Amino acid sequence: MGWLEPQEWEAVALSLRVSFWATLVALPFGVFIAHALARWHFPGKQLLNGLVHLPLILPPVVTGYLLLLTFGTKGPVGALLQDFGIVLAFRWTGAALAAAVMGFPLMVRAIRLSIEAVDPKLEQAASVLGASRVWVFVTVTLPLILPGIIAGSILGFAKAMGEFGATITFVSNIPGETRTVPTAIYAFLQVPGGESSAMRLVVVSVVVAMGALIMSEWLARRAAKRVSGT
Repeated sequence: MGWLEPQEWEAVALSLRVSFWATLVALPFGVFIAHALARWHFPGKQLLNGLVHLPLILPPVVTGYLLLLTFGTKGPVGALLQDFGIVLAFRWTGAALAAAVMGFPLMVRAIRLSIEAVDPKLEQAASVLGASRVWVFVTVTLPLILPGIIAGSILGFAKAMGEFGATITFVSNIPGETRTVPTAIYAFLQVPGGESSAMRLVVVSVVVAMGALIMSEWLARRAAKRVSGT
């Protein structure tokens, strides 16, 4: 990436760091929630489904503001975390949280569709043989939905790379700390002569997004073939 200026590369590196941790931390929760929505029946299931997909519907700025109210140093969760020396607002860790929240619905949806494609009779057969629910999931369900998990992770990662509204509202646009690729593009467009830097970062964003979409589609088709046995 020698064609990127130091400030541009700094934004790309920070975006990769933020997106990696956002995806890694969100993935276990994504698998659990997706499995619950696909296989379990419980009161409030539709409410949970709505909450999971809420970031897709709400304006990102609203999501960022809600994160600030909750995880800011004056917020109920943020104040508690601060007692343990953990501060999220206006830090790169807060950017990772915002990115994780925004990418979570896409991750859950991809994994849920993959789980729903698995024949429940396969899981029931393992249960009849005496396997516990956890063991059935690990030995039967998980191998079959692995392409879906990977696809969901890729979509979540790509969404995290492109997150802007919630990030800039929750953690601002601090160079070297919270200035990711989207916020860097915004900053470059506000100064004279910054168009070339912004354009180079736009190219990076388009390449990452297209690569993620192509790979997720390929993995989704592979998952469908694997489940159907063709």
